[in-house]
Amino acid sequence: MATCSESFVGEELEPTLSNVLEQSSLKWIFVGGKGGVGKTTCSCSLAVLLSRIRESVLLISTDPAHNLSDAFDQKFSKFPTQVQGYRNLFAMEIDPEVMDKNEIEDGISQAEGGITGLAKELLEDLAGSLPGIDEAKSFIQVMSLVKELRFSVVVFDTAPTGHTLRFLSMPQMFEKGVAKIGEIKSSFGPIINQLIPAMGMGDSESVQSRLSEQLPVIQQINKEFRDAEKATFVCVCIPEFLSVYETERLIQELTKMDIDVHNVVVNQVLIPDRNERGDIVCRMCAARHKVQSTYLEQIHELYEDFHIVECPLLEGEVRGKEKLEVFSKLLVKK
Repeated sequence: MATCSESFVGEELEPTLSNVLEQSSLKWIFVGGKGGVGKTTCSCSLAVLLSRIRESVLLISTDPAHNLSDAFDQKFSKFPTQVQGYRNLFAMEIDPEVMDKNEIEDGISQAEGGITGLAKELLEDLAGSLPGIDEAKSFIQVMSLVKELRFSVVVFDTAPTGHTLRFLSMPQMFEKGVAKIGEIKSSFGPIINQLIPAMGMGDSESVQSRLSEQLPVIQQINKEFRDAEKATFVCVCIPEFLSVYETERLIQELTKMDIDVHNVVVNQVLIPDRNERGDIVCRMCAARHKVQSTYLEQIHELYEDFHIVECPLLEGEVRGKEKLEVFSKLLVKK
């Protein structure tokens, strides 16, 4: 197997994720990037490394297109399941099965008396105050795990960039949503009391009570997500235009959200075979290597104050415990 390519001259930080492993205070580790760049392979490998030094590790997939089961060659569900071959590593795949906005609106339209113009405006305001449907379901499940405090560190195998950013903004959105609902209810109590049951959410008082009960936990998580001692984000990309562009966008958004990010894994780096004279023997490989080299230079220029880990394009899939163990070594090799 090929090794990670040599680091560029002048790189300040070591090309390794060892800093993530050595930071024992970390409780939340997010691994994300554009689809198809190897997020799952990296998140699984990182979880494997953490299982050697942490008391208990939970690996969660928040991507609707779950790949954890394929990576470990083991079936996972929406409940934490022990990963075969590991004493303290657990994994779960969150499956958001909730009503969408159309179903909610259908339920209201069928309620007695229909919906007045004012009620429709209130519904839109109320819906706009609440988190996204899929992400809300995912976040609620994660919150239940937080309450139980059973895991010393949680690794997220995230969905593509847009979904991930919404997921990370969930605590702040939830806080604003609860406040907004309180404002609307104080001004339009009778109408809200009719709308909420029509949405299949129970009576308004119980809904308000449930939201208020969750608020302290949400506020705590919101604080921890933005604490560099508690949380960090590992970006995964490949040396191609679209991936590099999306990584830059992701890092900019994470910075705006005050979420720590100082590690980038550049995956699928082509290391071509060469002859005795040092020439690349495959013309197509030479062309691909030239393109990748351009983007690798850009990555090192953009993130000179990051830990940048380059990992090779492999001949086969990284699937199963043994191959994940081998790949995990690439993430910490200096």
